[in-house]
Amino acid sequence: MWRTSGWILLGSALILALSLGVRHGFGLFLAPMSAQFGWGREVFAFAIAFQNLMWGLAQPFAGALADRYGAAKVVFAGGVQYACGLILMSMSSSPLSLSLSAGVLIGIGLSGTSFSVILGVVGRALPPEKRSMGMGIASAAGSFGQFAMLPTTLGLLGWLGWSAALLVLGLLVAFILPLVAMLKDVPPARAEGDQTLREALHEACTHSGFWLLALGFFVCGFQVVFIGVHLPAYLVDQHLPARVGTTVLALIGLFNVFGTYTAGWLGGRLSKPRILTCLYLIRAVVIGLFIWIPVTETTAYLFGVAMGLLWLSTVPLTNGTVATLFGVRNLSMLGGIVFLFHQLGAFLGGWLGGVVYDRTGSYELIWQVSILLSLLAAALNWPVRERPVARLQLQGAIV
Repeated sequence: MWRTSGWILLGSALILALSLGVRHGFGLFLAPMSAQFGWGREVFAFAIAFQNLMWGLAQPFAGALADRYGAAKVVFAGGVQYACGLILMSMSSSPLSLSLSAGVLIGIGLSGTSFSVILGVVGRALPPEKRSMGMGIASAAGSFGQFAMLPTTLGLLGWLGWSAALLVLGLLVAFILPLVAMLKDVPPARAEGDQTLREALHEACTHSGFWLLALGFFVCGFQVVFIGVHLPAYLVDQHLPARVGTTVLALIGLFNVFGTYTAGWLGGRLSKPRILTCLYLIRAVVIGLFIWIPVTETTAYLFGVAMGLLWLSTVPLTNGTVATLFGVRNLSMLGGIVFLFHQLGAFLGGWLGGVVYDRTGSYELIWQVSILLSLLAAALNWPVRERPVARLQLQGAIV
């Protein structure tokens, strides 16, 4: 049992490391592609924002398929689409072709190879008392992928140029395909009396905690994609060398390893919604200090460390709360719906960052909005009560 669970956790971690590691480096392509084709920042920003929107829209469907047929087929199909999207992105020369490749194909590919599907596998493989920590470990692996892939992507850009670099990244993503064999995910057969898909959706959609978690996750998406896409350009605007932006994103990835693991560990011992409230409040303080103190290399690196500890630590806590409330039978689908809100925020954060900059020549307004949204997310997560729905309580009583 434990050997099988460990094998599944390892495979899940490696897939997330590749999928998210490559994805977190897209911001490095903004400057070279925009410069070559004479685009404003809004063009590239819209393509990446559209990617996040497509990722979010496809996620509930990918999750539902994984819950019903097992995750392996969904992850395999997602890996193929992701790799093809990177190859076609390397050939993009117009806003439309960039949006179709980086936006549509990669976005749908990510829905099959990222959090909701993979954490659903982990949630089903581990017992309840280990679930939050397991999700934290898998999420931390995705963060390590960000740390490892950012300098790799920067090196490829300097050595090969942006087009060939994307081809190499496409080959790396293709390694997801053989890793699918490690996902021994077989959802339990439906027994008489089990919830139908419609019943599961109705139960979640009539639960206030589900919507509070989803709306809070919207804020996380807005912040991480705005920062991931626009921070390197913002630091260049502050007259810092381009390497500083890459280093800051790498620091975010490195310290996110510790942040997500710690969040998963704490989530098994304390109230996950209360931890989420604290995380969003600390984010507001960190962003506020960053934009109000003069930006130097030192403050930029400190910002990377602080944001890294807070970056994806929301993911195991949010998905873990969904699992506690509704069980794991439909976790990938329900987690996918919550993640859709994350990606709606991601779309707005990535796109509006470019729009506001092109209109005003500054990111100041978006930084201020990010602070206000942090305070809103803290208020939304506070009232969530981590208590299983009546159906699960009744089942526990019967057992």
